[in-house]
Amino acid sequence: MLDFIYYPVSWILWFWHRIFGFVFGLGDFDKGASNGFAWALAVVFLVFTLRLVLYKPFVKQVRTTRQMQELQPQIKELQRKYKNDRQKMAVEMQKLQKDHGFNPLMGCLPVLAQVPVFIGLYHVLRSFNRTGSGIGQLHMTPEQNAMTPNYVFSAHDVQSFLSARIFGAPISAAITSPKATLDAYADYGGIPHVWNMVVVAVPLMIIAGLATHFNARASVARQSAEAAANPQAALMNKLALWVFPLGVVVGGPFLPIAILLYWVSNNIWTYGQQHLVFGRIDKEEQKKKEEAIERKAQNAPKPGVKPTAKKKSGAAEASAADGDKPAAATNGTSAATTSESTPSSSSAKAGSASGKSGSSGKSPGPGNRKRSGNRGRANQKRRR
Repeated sequence: MLDFIYYPVSWILWFWHRIFGFVFGLGDFDKGASNGFAWALAVVFLVFTLRLVLYKPFVKQVRTTRQMQELQPQIKELQRKYKNDRQKMAVEMQKLQKDHGFNPLMGCLPVLAQVPVFIGLYHVLRSFNRTGSGIGQLHMTPEQNAMTPNYVFSAHDVQSFLSARIFGAPISAAITSPKATLDAYADYGGIPHVWNMVVVAVPLMIIAGLATHFNARASVARQSAEAAANPQAALMNKLALWVFPLGVVVGGPFLPIAILLYWVSNNIWTYGQQHLVFGRIDKEEQKKKEEAIERKAQNAPKPGVKPTAKKKSGAAEASAADGDKPAAATNGTSAATTSESTPSSSSAKAGSASGKSGSSGKSPGPGNRKRSGNRGRANQKRRR
């Protein structure tokens, strides 16, 4: 049913086993195929390969977490404002997330992606030995199991895996493995002793628990004060710091050694990746802050120089220019009116003078002829 998970996991494990079998066999794969460290490193590099594929989603997760912390004040304001209208609150939340390019799914995608990997690896490793009577086992005899391929692994690879030991412990066995499961190793390196598995598994369990705790501590330390004060966040922090690490230690005896190797290598990768990604993001944010301060310093007025409002002065110049036009037009109109009224008044005087002469019945002779109105105009100009 989950072959779409099992086969990719098998292919990656098979590839790395070929590489390290060749290395530990000093160029002869058949000689190094049954080496326990070749199988152990194949499991470790299976984890590293999958985590490398999930690197970009992890970066997205970190950025999403930072963005969620920045949006907390706005989210709380929406919750306060629409506390009696859940539907409106959901709509406004979606709008806020869309405006800021925020996708909550990216915050949990890397974790969700690791779940099928863990399930696939657990099933593939368990399927190297299907002699048990538990859930998912095929109740095979040791002979049948040794001759049955396991997904992309051939029957020869299955026998090589059963023969692999790390300090006398097969990596597919757990401390609590039943006797029937351990009997399947009889013809391939002998039946392992429980104490051999304790010596290998217990240190791995402790390292896995401590690595889980320190990874959780590093994540909690990067949370903002507001986020840490949230009751739900505080509960999750306590679970991540104490309950999950304790769960690894308590559940370790029930897990195959290869799964404990997976857990340890996964936490080591996570610890290093967190410091790398968070350090890079912190540098980016610091650079943005410095650029913002530099831009602000460039736009600030120099010492001793009075700041000028460019937009306001421009508007004042425009209004002044507009105000000059009607004033000029008014002056022109009054000047034209004065010049027009001057000849009319002089002509009126001339008309009245002629009327007087006409009334006396005497024609204006050369001696009686009055001066022209031009002289009056000149006098008017002088008066001005």
